[in-house]
Amino acid sequence: MTEQTGLVLYTINMSHYSEKIRWLLDYEGIAYREAPLTPALHALPMLIKGRLWQTTVPLLQQGSVCVQDSPRIVNWLARRYALRTLPPESDIEILAIQKRFDAIGKAVARFLYLPGFAHGELIRAIWTQFSSPWEARFIQLAYPLIKPVFSLKLDINEKHVAIAEQAIDLEIRWLEQRILSGRYLVGNRFSLADIAAAALLAPLACPVQHPIYGHPLFREKMAIAAGKWEHSPALQWVRDLYASHRGVVWQSMGEVPALLDAQPGIPSGG
Repeated sequence: MTEQTGLVLYTINMSHYSEKIRWLLDYEGIAYREAPLTPALHALPMLIKGRLWQTTVPLLQQGSVCVQDSPRIVNWLARRYALRTLPPESDIEILAIQKRFDAIGKAVARFLYLPGFAHGELIRAIWTQFSSPWEARFIQLAYPLIKPVFSLKLDINEKHVAIAEQAIDLEIRWLEQRILSGRYLVGNRFSLADIAAAALLAPLACPVQHPIYGHPLFREKMAIAAGKWEHSPALQWVRDLYASHRGVVWQSMGEVPALLDAQPGIPSGG
């Protein structure tokens, strides 16, 4: 694949939707370059590239073609590659499971950001991990304005977080029952269904293989809210799947900036 036609994946480091597509590309062995964006500052380029009046990530670009939103990216990839994780004989069931876990993605983010926003230094450190110096400076200065706008857009409040918790719990209980019949969600092979479920629940399960979700400070200050599910077989299934099928996160990026350890005012944790 030439540089001109190569795939570029635009992501946000903490986005579980981005992680789903990143994992899919990694597992399928599809070459790509990852372009991590800074939250808030990502909005304009995503509006321009996506042409859907959406600011969401991930967005996959090949030349002049841009595909935004993870289900649309999956469909686009499936038309161009013979995906091992989406075999034709099971694609309807696999895509249905992807859809049900995509549906709780915002609920997971809402659920974790409520406690997370009590730790502004941690949020700013995560948001600026891949930022340029001027972007990091902007986030530091504008954060008091960004936070309420973000909270309003994502409905981060006690009422909607309680609703989100119920939606998450429903899917965790469904997953607990589903895995009683086997390790994989569809048939006896690893598929996109497993990737979607594991990636969307990863911020709650905190697998050590993920540089953010597995970081001690993330577990302590954000994922602490998920303590009621800590011993759930479903979240243990997520951790086991990361251990056996994930590989190195951000493997396409070479050297990755350290997260949190160099941030003033935040102990590195242990």
